[in-house]
Amino acid sequence: MSKTQEYINKGEQYLLKTYNRYPVVLDRGEGVYLYDVDGRKYLDFGAGIAVFALGYGNQKYNDALKGQIDKILHTSNLFYNVPAVDAAEKIVKTSGMDKVFFTNSGAEAIEGALKVARKYAYLKDPSKEYEFIAMHHSFHGRSQGALSVTGNTHYQEGFVPEKLRAVFAEFNDLEDVKSKVTDKTCGIICEVVQGEGGVYPADKEFLAGLRALCDEKDILLIFDEVQCGMGRCGSLYAHDLYGVKPDVMTLAKALGCGVPVGAFVTAEKASHALVPGDHGTTYGGNPFATAAVSAVYDIFEEEHITDHVKEVGAYLYEKLEELKAEYSQITDHRGLGLMQGLEFSGPVGDIIVRAMDKGLILMSAGTNVLRFVPPLVITKEHVDEMCGILRSVLTA
Repeated sequence: MSKTQEYINKGEQYLLKTYNRYPVVLDRGEGVYLYDVDGRKYLDFGAGIAVFALGYGNQKYNDALKGQIDKILHTSNLFYNVPAVDAAEKIVKTSGMDKVFFTNSGAEAIEGALKVARKYAYLKDPSKEYEFIAMHHSFHGRSQGALSVTGNTHYQEGFVPEKLRAVFAEFNDLEDVKSKVTDKTCGIICEVVQGEGGVYPADKEFLAGLRALCDEKDILLIFDEVQCGMGRCGSLYAHDLYGVKPDVMTLAKALGCGVPVGAFVTAEKASHALVPGDHGTTYGGNPFATAAVSAVYDIFEEEHITDHVKEVGAYLYEKLEELKAEYSQITDHRGLGLMQGLEFSGPVGDIIVRAMDKGLILMSAGTNVLRFVPPLVITKEHVDEMCGILRSVLTA
């Protein structure tokens, strides 16, 4: 029996089956390649669902984590710690926002953002039962609060009763959003680029309209940048491409580049909604996780990651356009930077499996979209390699 099959058998025996995992047992990474326990090599165009922005084995990143292990891993939020303060400063200064709360995941960051908006409204008028406007086909996480604003009933059924769900509007349809606003609306939440929903970038006019609407009604605008933020779209924060600032922004995934960490970031308007006792976390902002965050910001700056993403992202766009022109089953192509999608006329599951057999890791977004979210350090040569493998799969 191969090592792969041995671990798959153990996994089926001991892990709660909430995923239909691919029959691959990954063991290590190097650069933008992954290796399984049997030594097979894979070009990684998924980055652990848009997480491993710096690729595998970045020495400065690894050294920062190793150094922190020898100091202290955890203190609780009853105390300050150096990496958390340093990381928060970098987020505030680069975002132009005001305050940071560190979490353990993107879903927890969303939960905190929702609490900020509810409390902001409650402080103005505690008599109402407040609600959110969210977007159809959005995805904000698997916890119950995050599910309540996730625009896909498949994820909500059995977990979030209809009366607890947000009011949903069409993404990129400002008039539809306006029609849903009432005196009970406390916040509007949307992804700057919808990820799980099919890789749909927002229109600039849509985000600007949401900003004006929230200013007019004195409600909070929340941008979910868990997947599309941290350089993935060609700017450090995706909303920078649009010139529109949120009141609350959520981050995770590439924020820690592999270490589980998230954050919600508040503009000054929203920073005073939560006071001591309103929110907390045992592990959030611990020295180990925030040492990773701090290192990520340093490396992004030193290695000019966003400039690199713009260049290679444009090349990826060009090459995916060529594939779209070659194959009739590809019906659309969209995205920004190194967050792009190819839409097919049918399901893409078989394409992903066949590509994996040839040493290429790809992801889907929904059933019929191939999602390209590789490490941000890929080169044009890696794009060519990916396209070569994908082309052989599509031809076959």
